[in-house]
Amino acid sequence: MPPQWQSMVEQALGLRHAQWAACGYSGWGRSYSLHAGSTRYFVKSATGPYASTLEAEADGHVALRSTGTIRVPEVVARLASGDTSILVLEWLDVRAARRGAALGEALAALHRAIPPRGPDGERFGWKHDNWIGGTQQLNRWTDDWCTFFRAQRLAPQLALASRDGGGGRLAHDGERLLVKLPALLRERDPTPTLLHGDLWSGNAATLADGGPVIFDPAVYVGDREADLAMTELFGGFDPDFYAAYNNAWPLEPDYAFRRDVYNLYHVLNHLNLFGGSYRMQAESLVARLLAFTG
Repeated sequence: MPPQWQSMVEQALGLRHAQWAACGYSGWGRSYSLHAGSTRYFVKSATGPYASTLEAEADGHVALRSTGTIRVPEVVARLASGDTSILVLEWLDVRAARRGAALGEALAALHRAIPPRGPDGERFGWKHDNWIGGTQQLNRWTDDWCTFFRAQRLAPQLALASRDGGGGRLAHDGERLLVKLPALLRERDPTPTLLHGDLWSGNAATLADGGPVIFDPAVYVGDREADLAMTELFGGFDPDFYAAYNNAWPLEPDYAFRRDVYNLYHVLNHLNLFGGSYRMQAESLVARLLAFTG
């Protein structure tokens, strides 16, 4: 982190003799450990077109923490310098990630929390657009879940894939899938639920006391099955997690049918961000979903 940014953060936090260490980076931001005496913070920075990712992330942390159902890092400070945003979070010492029963119970409690609604009582969406990784995520309030998921989730990702040279089979079959989406979702009218929105194994962990913690959210109000579906996409959640969640709030018998619909969104996003083998995975997933519709 450039010295002028370090000084700005240290001054905002009232720190002296602070020590900085790089923790990691992505295509849209960098992270650091900030240590001063017995105090430690997790600091993230994002620049240019990705600067707003951190404001959206902070908003998500605040929303999840407000439910009082699951541990989420506290937002300590939000700062800006030119076209760079800086987010300071409390430092949490996580242990070897065991995403088991405690996390399953806490996630079910989060999903049962009363979510906000749109200005005219709309049930699905969020108060502003945010980000899913390095891709902008649309959250326009909508009263119908299928309409929301088609217009705010799948259609934008398919459009990005076509724009970036992903025409052909994926574009053609993707358009067919959008038409058939009501049949795939079986006219689903889910209970509106505050979602983490990006709940893969890398965004959940366990604290020293065994309590679960989640972070790096992409929050919105949607179908709880979308959170559960993503936990299965990249693995890392053990059977105790699913057993505890189902004991607290059983999933419907046909959840597995919709799981691939919801995970297509994330596969398409990975295709748009990283390319490579995700194209074959996306094409295969779209073909499988179309086969269900006849």
